[in-house]
Amino acid sequence: MPLDTENLTLKTARLSLKPFSLRDADEAFSCITPSLTRFMTWDPPESRQQFDSIWGEWLTGAADGTEFVFAVRHRTTDQFLGLAGLHRLRTATPELGIWIREDKQGMAFGREAVQAVLEWASSVSEAAGFCYPVAEENIASRKIAESLGGEIVGHQSTPKYQSITYQIPRVNPSDSTH
Repeated sequence: MPLDTENLTLKTARLSLKPFSLRDADEAFSCITPSLTRFMTWDPPESRQQFDSIWGEWLTGAADGTEFVFAVRHRTTDQFLGLAGLHRLRTATPELGIWIREDKQGMAFGREAVQAVLEWASSVSEAAGFCYPVAEENIASRKIAESLGGEIVGHQSTPKYQSITYQIPRVNPSDSTH
């Protein structure tokens, strides 16, 4: 069942998260670099045309209620900060993901964005928890999962790195302010 996302905005003390749209494409594409993606399973798109195809699939997933990618922006300046994802929403173990542009890392924007998506996801999903795969060496991302109650449930080798999968428990939707 599709969710009404036309007016969906997740707000935190410092951030505003809205479903990805054409408005976000240029800024997102310009931030995706080889060093940003070193801890991601994917590499930077080879062209803007390839990126357009990728985010077109995100819009299709949002339309059918299975995948949501949120543009993360600073709430007061509207500066683009990164993307937060909720993938495979209609499965038993939806997946959370995040990336923050390199010049804004280390400011806890990632944790704040993941928490906002987790709270929203808990209100629209029956899942008991959410998986959060990270590169073993990505200490900052591991801290996000652990700060949200995540527990390690798996290890895996990927072509780029050793991966750890956390299971982050759902939050009580009545505690959510989004």
